[in-house]
Amino acid sequence: MNLIEVQNIPVDQKVEEPRVLLADDHSMIRRGLKIFLQLNVGCQQIGEVVSCSDLLKEAIKKNYTHLILDIILKDGNSLEIIPSIRRLAPDLKIMIFSMQPPEIYGPAVRQYGISHYMHKSAGEEEMVESLKKFLSDGISESGEARPTLGSNPFSTLAPRELEILHYLLRGYGTKSVGETLNLRMSTVSTVKTRIFEKTKAKNLKDLLELASLYNLNF
Repeated sequence: MNLIEVQNIPVDQKVEEPRVLLADDHSMIRRGLKIFLQLNVGCQQIGEVVSCSDLLKEAIKKNYTHLILDIILKDGNSLEIIPSIRRLAPDLKIMIFSMQPPEIYGPAVRQYGISHYMHKSAGEEEMVESLKKFLSDGISESGEARPTLGSNPFSTLAPRELEILHYLLRGYGTKSVGETLNLRMSTVSTVKTRIFEKTKAKNLKDLLELASLYNLNF
């Protein structure tokens, strides 16, 4: 009797289970997202951090495959540390999960190679689809924020401008912003001027009103 030849398929080849790190300073958000990932996406290896400093330490300490990151963390704006994360963990896949408008922050994070952006108001079906695409390295349409230039005064701000804007909106002066971001006061002043020019805000009061109008959290 002739033997039927069968292609040899290595039985020990397994799809690597994602190891996900959640970076959000709200415990209920982290807890809810963790349960959501476990129940709807089948992801079980999940870590948590609440601050930029903890995120950098955890990214070094453990070999995570995916990071779900909020823009505003306990100790600052995560845009400040994304370049460091990219250096420390170049293969780490990153998704932004935030209340911040994607038309503002989407173009900024894409400069760091981040195409996955999910707003916290997303419905259950959209979240499941977006998370599955993210964990399987698929293309995320939700991350393709296409700003209509001119419609949103913050949509053309560069990452550094958004970093400084965050602290300006929180009432930091030029010197304090410089000390926080380790920048010279002259650099902060230059960037601050660009922010006012791009947003057409005449003063900080105008800037605060615009931020409120366009749902920019700080």
